[in-house]
Amino acid sequence: MTYKIGVIGGDGIGPEVVDEGLKVLRVAAEKFGFDFETKDYPWGAEHYLATGEAHPDSVYSEYREMDALLLGAIGDPRIEVGMLERAIIAGIRFKMDLFVNLRPIKCPADDICPIKGKKASDIDMLVIRENTEGAYCQVGGIFKKDSPQEVAIAEMIYTRHGVERVVRYAFEAAKRRPRKHLTLVDKANAIRPQEIWTRVFAEVAREYPDVATDHAYVDAACMWMIKNPEAFDTVVTTNLFGDIITDLGAVLQGGMGVAASGNIHPGKTSMFEPIHGSAPKYKGQNKANPIATVAAVSMMLDHVGEARAAAAIDGAITELIASGRIPDLSSSSGLKTDEIGDLIAGALKEGLGA
Repeated sequence: MTYKIGVIGGDGIGPEVVDEGLKVLRVAAEKFGFDFETKDYPWGAEHYLATGEAHPDSVYSEYREMDALLLGAIGDPRIEVGMLERAIIAGIRFKMDLFVNLRPIKCPADDICPIKGKKASDIDMLVIRENTEGAYCQVGGIFKKDSPQEVAIAEMIYTRHGVERVVRYAFEAAKRRPRKHLTLVDKANAIRPQEIWTRVFAEVAREYPDVATDHAYVDAACMWMIKNPEAFDTVVTTNLFGDIITDLGAVLQGGMGVAASGNIHPGKTSMFEPIHGSAPKYKGQNKANPIATVAAVSMMLDHVGEARAAAAIDGAITELIASGRIPDLSSSSGLKTDEIGDLIAGALKEGLGA
């Protein structure tokens, strides 16, 4: 099997961490008997500054012929805040209808766990964030900007179709996990239109009697993620709240440098990325932690059907962290970006963590 993968290295540390992800992917391909070919895309700050082109619509037909997309990071201080992110990341999510943002939150070792009295085994969640509606639809705007009468309006949009499909995806995901437990996180008590989430969740739940359910308002959920992280198994939530609580979750698993995500439409071309930003001040210094991108490669392989390779990569990462060979996820104890990539690739070859 040969997979076609579109690669967007992007800005800042993006190309560097993507290189390490592809390094590990090559080892996985050799070890597990598949092949892949990549096509690099130039989208990002340098391309935009040189050409004025952010992300052409014509490229979507190419994307749809791919098995997956791998993204590094987008964002540059020389360009208006959010402009490239909206054009590239949000553009791909919305135009390719990648309605699931999938973010595993799993702590790899007890000494990484930042919560007093908790162990790594207490932190094992799968957050499913709706990815194409809510507050990110860009419906609204600013009227009379920079005047005393300035008004800013932003609307949240939830459709029955959009809510139900992501809730069903979450129930299916929860059903496959050992605990079979799904939590809905919303703020329907204060934001009454989110009551559509509460109703749809209850209706779909009747079709999954083997999945236990509960509900938390987002403020309480943030508190409980710190106080009782073991209470969470699978979580489904809105676009905005999912963005926030998974960054909180990243801290529980060792930091932004190890947290990966998938932007998924089941059965179609999907995009995988680390959740961290472009960190332009570290560009070209070989300092960035590439683990999140390698973990995103693992998610990508799982999506295309290479579950054994995905599990082997995850196992290698966990074993390297748990054994102390990658001892400090914030600074990597002086390890360089390519050295961490080499360690993971080597561990994968050796079958470490399998």
